[in-house]
Amino acid sequence: MLGTIGEDLAIAHFRRLGFVLVERNVRTRHGEIDLIACDGHVLVFAEVKTRRASRRRRGLCPQDQPLSWLRVAQRKRLRRLAYAWLYESSCARPRAETIRFDAVGVIVDGEDRLLRIDHLEGAL
Repeated sequence: MLGTIGEDLAIAHFRRLGFVLVERNVRTRHGEIDLIACDGHVLVFAEVKTRRASRRRRGLCPQDQPLSWLRVAQRKRLRRLAYAWLYESSCARPRAETIRFDAVGVIVDGEDRLLRIDHLEGAL
């Protein structure tokens, strides 16, 4: 549920930036891609990490930062997943000049309201 909320907020963020959602939660033989979006120039494969801010502490602590949880293995996995999707996908792929791997960190409060969104382009 928390992951879905974060993905919804990330999709809204990408739309504000002029991107169109191509696919969401895409399964390949290697795993799942959270989001694929395109703006006509860039095809983005995005990993979304969502955390709920701790109620015990005021403010955000380093362990609350969702992108700090993105490890090297996850970065490599997203690249493998993207290559598999490009190779295996039966849907019409959008035309793009560039492929990019982004990371989106979403922090929500206890009532699932957005507190912060961090979008790192070319993060992976």
